[in-house]
Amino acid sequence: MHRAEPSRRRDNGPKSLADCGSFASLARKAGALEALDRALRQTLPLPLREQVRFADLRNNRLVFLASSPAWASRLRLMQAQILASASAVGACASSVTVKVAPQPPAVAVPDQSKPLSPAAAAHLRAAAASSTDPEWRDLFLQLASLAETADSPEHPSN
Repeated sequence: MHRAEPSRRRDNGPKSLADCGSFASLARKAGALEALDRALRQTLPLPLREQVRFADLRNNRLVFLASSPAWASRLRLMQAQILASASAVGACASSVTVKVAPQPPAVAVPDQSKPLSPAAAAHLRAAAASSTDPEWRDLFLQLASLAETADSPEHPSN
């Protein structure tokens, strides 16, 4: 019979909720990590500062995420400065690890809704006039009235 080897790394994967502690302690840890992120990245040159994020302080090791291998290499070259900065703010760290993790794309803000054109309002009124269903006719007329309201000077659009 073959005996299965125990896993070398037992800390991988999600922890159970009971192992994580209270929500308040998690919030405190997240706040402390965010403060350390700000303090450490503030000491980095501007182009680099925007391309890396501090992720964790684990086993006396500062863990950073870089958006590309090139930025990760630049950050690794600054290890001595980063460790000195960490020490200055009271973080006990002896090494820096940088992992490449592309940043998620920026969330696109949708355009403000644009009012319907007078031509669209005319088409909606024509559709209402040709509709045999009174419910559809009312909906088409409501939409057409919104277009007219948005186009009129006394009702400025948002």
